[in-house]
Amino acid sequence: MAKQEPGDFPAGDIVFLDRGDGNSALLHLHGATLISWKCHSVENLFLSSTSVFDNKKAIRGGVPIAFPNFGPWPLGPQHGFARIKRWTVAVPPTKDAHGDVLAVLTLEDDEETRAMWDYKFKLVYTLVLSEKKLVSTLVIHNTDTKSLGFTTLLHTYFRVSDIDKTTVEGLKGLKYIDKITGGKDVIETRDLVTVDRNYDRVYKDAPQIVVISSGPEPSRKIEVKSFNFPDVVVWNPWDVKAKEMGDFDDEGYKEMVCVEVGKVVTPVTLTAGSQYECSQTFTSML
Repeated sequence: MAKQEPGDFPAGDIVFLDRGDGNSALLHLHGATLISWKCHSVENLFLSSTSVFDNKKAIRGGVPIAFPNFGPWPLGPQHGFARIKRWTVAVPPTKDAHGDVLAVLTLEDDEETRAMWDYKFKLVYTLVLSEKKLVSTLVIHNTDTKSLGFTTLLHTYFRVSDIDKTTVEGLKGLKYIDKITGGKDVIETRDLVTVDRNYDRVYKDAPQIVVISSGPEPSRKIEVKSFNFPDVVVWNPWDVKAKEMGDFDDEGYKEMVCVEVGKVVTPVTLTAGSQYECSQTFTSML
């Protein structure tokens, strides 16, 4: 079984947002990785049962944060260092008058990050848990005296009941890059995107809202609304690649699909002292 309960970890390694009535979110400080989001006790995020929690390797599942690079990176680890650094709790889980729960985490440059990427920065990651909704906001601050450039993405692994009965809506008409074939831009013609093979596509200039539907037992329908994340990556390793990854369940590809919002096609350039805010909002529509 995947480790997605607060009791599975030392208390000092996690942040638990609990709204009651089976609505909760669990975040691991390694990479500020969201590893669970439940609505009325139904888990909506996939986490591999063989994921390694050694505070070194990226957690396989949930919502890892790619920064300051998405994909292979000549300066450091794939998808950057944010997902493998330990973050700091700036505001512990706090409930407001409406019962919603907020938590804030931060990550700042240090000797290790500057050795790879010689810039000063501060990341502020804010989670707000409401009933059937979770808002994740990432603000990148350039605290340096020079401009910096980056790409970033929230690498969400959604749990589905059956990949053969899963669709992603909202991508029709978009140009995408197929990273499996390495081809040029292709136009998506399907109203409902389905996955039936090793799948890794970057959809450009996506709408703010996409919807992932799967079922039954349990049925799930999740709306993902993004802000300042114009690209959407859809990924599933399928059977052969799943078996090649040591921290991925051999049959796990049947129970997940990654739908990842990001700013990855065109890098962001931040001048000294400026900031970039981006967010995603999950809403359970069932």
